[in-house]
Amino acid sequence: AVMAAGSGGPAARELFAEGLLQFLRPAVRQLDGHVHAVRESQVELREHIDSLATELCRINEDQKVALDLDPYVKKLLNARRRVVLVNNILQNAQERLRRLNHSVAKETVRRRAMLEAAGGYPQGLPGK
Repeated sequence: AVMAAGSGGPAARELFAEGLLQFLRPAVRQLDGHVHAVRESQVELREHIDSLATELCRINEDQKVALDLDPYVKKLLNARRRVVLVNNILQNAQERLRRLNHSVAKETVRRRAMLEAAGGYPQGLPGK
């Protein structure tokens, strides 16, 4: 039979909370890693946009042809602006994830100490 979180005594609820924290920590870490990877690719994309815009401006100045590249440069700069905005959003999300990870870690330590003090900490669980 599966025990609900509310059944049993305080020790059972603490064990459930401990299990939930053990489940959350790797998920938060993995999400943080994914956000970090996306931020790195966004920075790389912004650098490529910058170099392409610079190259288009250079071509526009060098070539005395009736080809107006200004609209393309403007589109590139607009795309760059959007990349920077997305990067700022990702940075804020990553900060929140790091704070959440820190809170989960602190709560895990606090609950583990409470369980050990109460003598209810299961012997089979890993220390991390």
